[in-house]
Amino acid sequence: MKTSSSSTNIMDMFEKGKVLKICAPMVRYSKLAFRSLVRKYNCDICFTPMIVAADFMRSVKARDSEFTTNERDRPLIVQFAAHDAQTLADAACVVAPFSDGVDLNCGCPQRWAMSAGYGACLINKPELVKDMVRHVRNQVDNPNYTASIKIRIHKDLKRTVDLCQKAESAGVSWITVHGRTAEERHQPVHYDAIKTIKDSVSVPVIANGDIKYLRDVESTHQLTGVDGVMAARGLLANPAMFAGYEDTPLECIWDWVDISIEQGTPFTCFHHHLIYMLERVSSQPERKVFNSLSSTSAVIDYLQNTYGSVHDLRT
Repeated sequence: MKTSSSSTNIMDMFEKGKVLKICAPMVRYSKLAFRSLVRKYNCDICFTPMIVAADFMRSVKARDSEFTTNERDRPLIVQFAAHDAQTLADAACVVAPFSDGVDLNCGCPQRWAMSAGYGACLINKPELVKDMVRHVRNQVDNPNYTASIKIRIHKDLKRTVDLCQKAESAGVSWITVHGRTAEERHQPVHYDAIKTIKDSVSVPVIANGDIKYLRDVESTHQLTGVDGVMAARGLLANPAMFAGYEDTPLECIWDWVDISIEQGTPFTCFHHHLIYMLERVSSQPERKVFNSLSSTSAVIDYLQNTYGSVHDLRT
C-alpha cells in the first residue's frame, strides 16, 4: 500500500468555524466503498469500522481484510477497540502513514465488546483512557496526527465530564459524544449532556445520535454548540444526506453501483447498502422483490426497470 501524501491536518478543519459532517464507524458498513460514496455528497471526514487492535497487530491477514484504503480516501480516521496502551499505539503507528488520525472506541455497548474490556466499559476507566491517548500522542511520529475518543455518557454526568477532562489533559485531539448511556438504544438523545461536555472542555466536540437529515446537523449545533456532527443510520438510509437530499437520490444509487463494481464490493454488502438506501423510497411489495435478488446483474436490471438508468437523469 502506498503512503498517501495528501495528509490533512484535521485540527485545521475545526478552526474554519463550520460544523463538520462526519460518517460514523459502522461495523461491516463504513468500509472503503461506502466512504467513497459519502465523500461525493459533502461528508467531511470518514471513520473506518471499529478494528480490534490486538487482532490487527497479531495477523497480516487481519490487517489486509480489516483496513483497505486508497489515495482519495481522506481525511480518514481509523477506529480501534483496545484496552492496552501499547497495543493501541503500535496499531496507530501501522496505520498512520495511510490515515489522518486514530480513534479509541469507548462507546460500543455490545456485550462481547464490554466483556472483553473494550467499548463502553472504558468510560469507567478514565486513567486507562488517558494512558492510551498519551501513548498514541507520544509514539506516532506526526504532530498533526490526531488521537480522539468516541464515548457514551454516564447517568451521572459528572463522571463523563471528568473522563473528558482527563482525556484532554493527556492530549486528546477531539471527542465524539454519543448522547446516550451504554444501556440506552433508541431513547431520545441527551442534547443537554452533550452541551455540558462541550462547555467543560476546550478541545472540539462532535455530537452523535439521531442525525437523519441535514436540518438535524444545524439543530444539533444550535442546541449543543458542538464543532461537528456524526451520522450512522441516517447515512446508511441516505448517503447523500449531508448534501441536503431528503431521501437517497437516484444519482447516488447509481454512484453506489459504479463504486461497488469498480472496487469489487462483495454482493452481500452491495445489496445490503441498497436495501437501506431504498427503504424510504420504495413500497413494501417492491422491497420484498428487491430483497430477494441474489446477483449484481439482477439488482442492476431491477434498478433500471424500476427507477430508470443514470442516463435518464442527464437527458
